[in-house]
Amino acid sequence: MAAVCVSLPDTMKEWVETQVKTGCYANASDYVCALIRQDQAGIGKIAAMQCFVDEGLNSGKGQRSKDELFAIALARAEKSHEN
Repeated sequence: MAAVCVSLPDTMKEWVETQVKTGCYANASDYVCALIRQDQAGIGKIAAMQCFVDEGLNSGKGQRSKDELFAIALARAEKSHEN
């Protein structure tokens, strides 16, 4: 594994130390790795959403009403929160 030295303001250093003290992380490195994994997952989700937007923009004008589209979007959002 590669080592990286990062400078943090005192308040951020204290925050990291507090997170480690919760017992959820073995050390500061574990905490930072968890944050990076979370960021990577978020960026992947954003990229997927952009693909959906691009696909929609390129598909032309749809035939569904605003109410129907809203109902579909709401159902998808509820389903994603179940997972």
